[in-house]
Amino acid sequence: MDYIILDIEFNGRKFASDLPMEVIEIGAVRLDATLQPIDLFSSLVKPVYFSKLNGFIKKKTGIPQEDIDQADGFRKVIMDFINWLNRSKDFLLITWGGEDLKRIVYDTRMHKLDDTFWMDASYFDLLKGFTRYKNVTNDVSVEAALLDLNIAAEGSAHRALDDARMTAEVFRAIFTELDFERKQQYIDVYANAKERRLVKTAVRAMTAQKVVPTWDLLVEHYFLNKVDLTDPRKISELQTLFAAEVGKGQPSSNKAPVQ
Repeated sequence: MDYIILDIEFNGRKFASDLPMEVIEIGAVRLDATLQPIDLFSSLVKPVYFSKLNGFIKKKTGIPQEDIDQADGFRKVIMDFINWLNRSKDFLLITWGGEDLKRIVYDTRMHKLDDTFWMDASYFDLLKGFTRYKNVTNDVSVEAALLDLNIAAEGSAHRALDDARMTAEVFRAIFTELDFERKQQYIDVYANAKERRLVKTAVRAMTAQKVVPTWDLLVEHYFLNKVDLTDPRKISELQTLFAAEVGKGQPSSNKAPVQ
């Protein structure tokens, strides 16, 4: 088993736009079964939208515009990356959070490429692994994790390969504490984080008020004018989350729901 420490940079922006964010850099470190680095992947990606990097992205990443202008497009880079990944007979992607794989899936679809490879790939969220190891609830950056572990950070933050290298150091440091049964595969999510938190908050509030939580109450008292329920996929997803939250040790009650 090889471990592929993956990091991407994408053209996130501070302004509202209907145009998609895009991957602009992919970096990865391949560790062998003994956790030794044996190979690297690094490539810039020329975006289709916002081909001129805005000031925020240039300042954050330090990527020169002329390098982006000369970079290959996503179709070529992602195929090069897949071919590089396939040098391993078996591998597990290691990411810091879930955004990296999500962005690759989104861009794969945007370019009308087959997403089967990415939907089948397993990944381990090292950010969650680290917070479980430290028994904390707040997310932390890779740099903060290195500082906590007394490991000197090297390279430039927000460059994909350097971030992958730093993530690899965190991975190596806490490897024996990680539960790899928690590896995942990418799943499409239709509700955003705020909407999912609202479900959890609503269930807790209703329970505290000794009201039996029901979906209708949730929609009427917590979702009204806050959550768009026109997408049936989002409704199904939120209903599943709601049922799971209600099932987390909720005491049985003969009380009827408040109408």
